[in-house]
Amino acid sequence: MPTIPTAFADVTASDSTLRRFLHGLSGVDAVGLEARAAGLGTRSIKTTAKAYAIDLAISMIDLTTLEGADTPGKVRALAAKAVHPDPTDRTTPSTAAVCVYPDMAAVAAEALKGSGVKVASVATAFPAGRAALDVKLADTRDAVAAGADEIDMVIDRGAFLAGHYLKVYDEIRAVKEAAGHARLKVIFETGELSTYDNIRRASWLGMIAGADFIKTSTGKVAVNATPANTLLMLEAVRDFREQTGVQVGVKPAGGIRTSKDAIKFLVLVNETVGPDWLDNHWFRFGASSLLNDLLMQRQKLATGRYSGPDYVTVD
Repeated sequence: MPTIPTAFADVTASDSTLRRFLHGLSGVDAVGLEARAAGLGTRSIKTTAKAYAIDLAISMIDLTTLEGADTPGKVRALAAKAVHPDPTDRTTPSTAAVCVYPDMAAVAAEALKGSGVKVASVATAFPAGRAALDVKLADTRDAVAAGADEIDMVIDRGAFLAGHYLKVYDEIRAVKEAAGHARLKVIFETGELSTYDNIRRASWLGMIAGADFIKTSTGKVAVNATPANTLLMLEAVRDFREQTGVQVGVKPAGGIRTSKDAIKFLVLVNETVGPDWLDNHWFRFGASSLLNDLLMQRQKLATGRYSGPDYVTVD
């Protein structure tokens, strides 16, 4: 199993010690959090910085298709777009990854071979997470065996909300082991956790258990990534690194559709955790439609005008 940071060995000894630690975290000032997130979102970005931010955002996208109607052809087309988002301009960076269901991981891996674009696969009975642990572990192993470089797992929100923190912790640890070499993104589904205090607790629980990334949401519920919940998670990874020396990534997912939105999130990253996280190894956007708007804005900066509706593909 992955090594637990020494500082937390006692914390995870039992359900009661883990609960005591998580409930001992400082409470979140909701008004202050939302005000800071809103304030950072008003920062003015100049043209040269905007061009840099757009390319950085493109390079941070996990280009995603998670639909029941997904086909091998759709996944191959998405992979081609991930490698060359704008075929007319090869200076456009590739996206970070393509994110698919486990049964499409092999298709994505073959299509992306040698490109440097990662294969991310949701697993553990995504999006609800309502399955037995052995099913979730088999789901994870199958995805990795098919070529997934990264696993996006969902926590058992029912167990978390019922206060069964050690169960959630043990499950994350088991999935981390099953994922082997693949990096693990732990999805909290923040829209179902109801409170900022719960999001802070989930963030620390995921990091203690060995998450490589903590991720806001599945994109399948009404409330997904917001500036406020992402800011809260960024503060958590900052504080965790200060305490342990271990750096953990952050992935907001769902509802981020425009370049303006993406740049607001990059400002949050820069102002909260700094340049160490301004890299796709440590920050991602879970998105499907965001890339098209970034490409349109990129072209507008280059030429001074927007292209027609056929400039970007409809995924």
